[in-house]
Amino acid sequence: MSDFNNGGHENQCDMSVDIAGVKLRNPVIAASGTFGKAREYNGIFDISLLGGICTKGLTLVPRGGNKGVRVWETPSGLINSIGLENSGINSFLENDLDYMRRLGPAIIANLSGSSSDEYVQGALLLDESSVDMIELNISCPNIKEGGLTFGLDAGTAAALVIAVRRACRNKPLMVKLSPNCPSIASVALACVNAGADALSLVNTIRAMAIDAENRKPVFDNIIAGLSGAAIKPIALRMVWELYDSLKEVKADVPIVGMGGISCTNDALEFLMAGSSAVQVGTATFTNPHTMVEIIDGIRKYMTANEMVKLSDISIREK
Repeated sequence: MSDFNNGGHENQCDMSVDIAGVKLRNPVIAASGTFGKAREYNGIFDISLLGGICTKGLTLVPRGGNKGVRVWETPSGLINSIGLENSGINSFLENDLDYMRRLGPAIIANLSGSSSDEYVQGALLLDESSVDMIELNISCPNIKEGGLTFGLDAGTAAALVIAVRRACRNKPLMVKLSPNCPSIASVALACVNAGADALSLVNTIRAMAIDAENRKPVFDNIIAGLSGAAIKPIALRMVWELYDSLKEVKADVPIVGMGGISCTNDALEFLMAGSSAVQVGTATFTNPHTMVEIIDGIRKYMTANEMVKLSDISIREK
């Protein structure tokens, strides 16, 4: 297991990062929807080693999720149609948040909804809680109402961010962007102008699978979301381009990159492309130790290259 106090030059490596005022001990965050309520992984590895934990998608009222097949393996990836199954924000605040807080990493609450009002009411509850940050999910392709609908158009996304920003007075607001919109840069810039403190990308890519034996789509909703190694080159390109777009307008907004990160090199690529931190998700299903291995790998990379601070990794000006 990794040890943060193993002496030598490694102790001089500062892996901490500040995301909109929230300090993470390192840039590795457990991605929303892939880490449960953290109880599932506690005991498998030392969760305090993580930089942050992004909660399962939370909605104002409990959701039962989608019917039928929810997960389908595909070469180098995973297609899911979970449908934001969760017990609701109040249940999270009453039963899960204190436990997660005691684990040590920063807690980022992923907020979703079916309407602007649901998002706002959810933000009001989370804003008064002890979470460190709210991640506004405007990019989920697996629900029929809300979710992706808000993230495809710059004007619609901006209107939602403005409404949630008014309700979110105490917590930094990070907006999770969709790779499925016509122009991710225009949506991102609209969100920044509307009050977003940080941006995370990308959510899953719209995809589908067909059961050839039964000659029908696998998922009841037909369209689902693809994650995993297959989408990494696309996600990496989007982070690179978004960094350039923000730089052009001199918007100093941190980017949290995600999409198919499964090893140290993947994480390093995202940091070099302009991400300040990364979220790791699907890879954890096949190797629960992935995030700890990435943290250890980044530290070793910094040591080997005599880097003192995390931003030294970047090949982009920050």
